[in-house]
Amino acid sequence: MAISLNSLSSILVRETASLAAASSSSSSSLPSSSRLALPSRAARVAPVRSVTSPAASPNPAAGKREPRGIMKPRPVSPEMQALVGVPEIPRTQALKRIWAYIKEHNLQDPENKKIIICDEKLKKIFGGKDRVGFLEIAGLISPHFL
Repeated sequence: MAISLNSLSSILVRETASLAAASSSSSSSLPSSSRLALPSRAARVAPVRSVTSPAASPNPAAGKREPRGIMKPRPVSPEMQALVGVPEIPRTQALKRIWAYIKEHNLQDPENKKIIICDEKLKKIFGGKDRVGFLEIAGLISPHFL
């Protein structure tokens, strides 16, 4: 037997409301000074919310947000443009293209894959260094974003 969440929540609200009404009528025999001003049990029950998918959202423009931060395309220096091939690119995509270039040209140190051996194009981007650690790359490309 399958019961939807909405029907289950409506049953619970009705039952708690009837329990609250029964308890308030039984306590009405007490003098008004001895009764506490507590909210009824039905008022304290949290409403059950149904789960909706983002595709069913009422705002059609909710999924089309302007990119921000590192996802926003920025103009790049001529040296970076020679490597990535476009005048504007997000930092994330630039890093992906640099890694693709490194893998394509087999520029990782065979003994320690965390070290990049720079060719002429990479030396222009990485400040003339011959060898660069892979954690340094993100910091070394920062000056190339205008």
